[in-house]
Amino acid sequence: MDIRGFIVMIAIRLYRIYDIGREIDLDWLERSLAQNYFTARTSFLRVKPKSIVLEEPPLLIQMHPIRVERHGRPFEFSVVARVYAIGAISFCFVYEDRDADYSELEEIAFLFAGQEGLDEYYVQYLKTLGEIIKPHIKNFAINPGFFEDYTIYVTDRRDDSIDPVPMMIGDKTRISSQMREEIIKNSLSYSVDDLAVLSWDSALLCEPGSPTDILDLIEFANVQVLELRYYDRELTLKMEKMYEDIEHADRMSQFRRSRRYHAIMADLMETYAEVSEIIEKVNNLIKVTEDVYYARLYAMALKVQRSNQWSESVSRKIDVIRENYSMLSDEVRIQHSNFLEWVIIVLIALEFGLAIWQSVR
Repeated sequence: MDIRGFIVMIAIRLYRIYDIGREIDLDWLERSLAQNYFTARTSFLRVKPKSIVLEEPPLLIQMHPIRVERHGRPFEFSVVARVYAIGAISFCFVYEDRDADYSELEEIAFLFAGQEGLDEYYVQYLKTLGEIIKPHIKNFAINPGFFEDYTIYVTDRRDDSIDPVPMMIGDKTRISSQMREEIIKNSLSYSVDDLAVLSWDSALLCEPGSPTDILDLIEFANVQVLELRYYDRELTLKMEKMYEDIEHADRMSQFRRSRRYHAIMADLMETYAEVSEIIEKVNNLIKVTEDVYYARLYAMALKVQRSNQWSESVSRKIDVIRENYSMLSDEVRIQHSNFLEWVIIVLIALEFGLAIWQSVR
């Protein structure tokens, strides 16, 4: 059935996720904010408790709504923030109309394609939330230019006659069949009445019931990708510094070089332990166990956002750091052995010299 012209529920959810570079004690933060702000913990509504395991559910903070004007049309968005224990902060701008049609969803989607015109609002909310939680988190700092963004379009009816690709990529150009196939292949349905189509930066959900659980799964996938990107970047910077430090140490005298190597090794071991621990927590942010549909959808969300590529890049850089640690350790051991050999040679020479001196006397 063609749903154009029929009254349907439509919604657009615009996500932007940031990282603060440190873990957060959510229990303590929740207690600190409880008196002045509405807070809650994320929970899944349509599955058994054991079907989805959250290591630590993120903390939801209800923010004030915002009014945005695009091309002379006003839009009011409700705003929700989520704070994750692994150090991520997510903002979601939600526009919803329960008395619209599908063409209205397409029109609004093109108005906000690529989250155009929203940068200043996200920065404003980031600053506001920062002022709220900064007193409760030591050394709070955030880079507003480093983020993951994602848009989810929602309607409560499915219509296979409608092409969702132009809306999802924000481009009215006639799309090639290869490009369309690349996006449409990432589709999944639980029943004949629902549909989820996922791409690298957007998704379309056609769901007669509440899609809350699916929305949360897609957000968690984005959080994981952001964290992997963040630590991939941090490891790149750490490796650049490592090579600079080694090059500088190689120009030092042997004694000073050995001490500098020890300092570099201590720094590398600290980085290795810290990043390995946080990446383990990122990978175990959520576990979908008994629900086959949600497990497939979550795996698809990670796949289309190329989570594996970021994970492999992080693993390679961790391996490089470990290999350089081993190399420096071997170098220090060789230098120590050479030093001991010279000490033995000097002692033998002294003993030999002392013996000659005594014989001459």
